[in-house]
Amino acid sequence: MPNLPAYDLLALKQIHEWKHPSVGWLGKKLQLLNRPLDKAGDLLLDTPGVGTVIKKSVEGLTSICNDAAQWSVRPEAIFEEFRKAGHENVKSHADIVDLPLEEVDKVVGWLAAKYKGIAAAEGAGAGAAGALGLVVDIPALIALNLRAVGEYAAYYGFDTTRQEERLFALNTLGLASSPTDASKALAMSQLVRLAQDVAKKVTWNELEKNVFVKLVQEIAKALGIRLTKAKLAQAIPMVGAAVGGGFNAYFTSKVCDAAYQLYRERFLAQKHGANVIDAAVKPAATFDAEFPDVDLKKAL
Repeated sequence: MPNLPAYDLLALKQIHEWKHPSVGWLGKKLQLLNRPLDKAGDLLLDTPGVGTVIKKSVEGLTSICNDAAQWSVRPEAIFEEFRKAGHENVKSHADIVDLPLEEVDKVVGWLAAKYKGIAAAEGAGAGAAGALGLVVDIPALIALNLRAVGEYAAYYGFDTTRQEERLFALNTLGLASSPTDASKALAMSQLVRLAQDVAKKVTWNELEKNVFVKLVQEIAKALGIRLTKAKLAQAIPMVGAAVGGGFNAYFTSKVCDAAYQLYRERFLAQKHGANVIDAAVKPAATFDAEFPDVDLKKAL
C-alpha cells in the first residue's frame, strides 16, 4: 500500500500491532494470575443466589442492547464539533469519510478519558451494594460502553442506527469482554466480516427480526455472565484485583481501545478499499454468535 499517506500507513501499523500484541514476561505473568481468577469465577457462578443476579442483569442487558435509542449519540452534535474544528462542510456521516484520518483523530481527542471517568464513578457507587449491586451495575456499565462505541462510530462516519452497525458495536463489546484467545478470535472474525461487507459495499440483507433479536439476546447473556463472573472473582478476599470503579474503568478502557482501533481501520477501508483490513484475521462464515467460554443456560 505504497500510495497511502504516511499517517495512514502508521495508523494501519498501530492497528495491526494492537490486533496481534506480543506477549512479554509481564503479560505471561498476568495470564498465570488470571487462571485462578477464572476458576474462582466458575465456582461462584454455581453459588446459590448468584444465578438470580445473572438472570436479572441479563434481563436489563437485553433491553438495553435491543434499544438503540438508549445508547445512540446525537450525530448532529458531533458534526458540529467537526465544523468548530474548521471542517465547515461536515453535515453527515459521509462527509466525515472525506476528511484525512489525522484530522478526524484530532477531533476525537481524549474521548476515552471521559468514559473511563464516568465508568469509575458509576462502578464505585454500585460496588458498595455488594453482589446485588451487580443487577444495576452491569446493565449500567454496558449502556455506558455501548454509548462510547456509538460515539466512536459517529466520529469516524458510521451510523449505529443501522442493523449491521449495531451488530458491529455489540461485537466490539464481545471482543473487549473475551477472557480467552479462542473467544477473542471468534469475536474478531465477526468484526472483520462486518467491516469487510461494509467496506466492499456489499448489499446488506437485513436479518429477520426474530434472528436479530436472538443474536442480541445471546450477546447480552454472554456479556452478563462474563462481567458477573469477572466482578465476583475479583472481589474474593486475598485475590487482590480492582473491584467496583476500578474494574469498570478497566473494562471501559478495553472497549474504548477496541472501538478506536477498529473504527479507524474501517475509516481507512472506506477511503482506500477493503484490502487494508488486516488479512491475518479470517472473516466469520456466518453472523451466529459463538461463546466457547460461556454456558448460556446459566442466564436462562
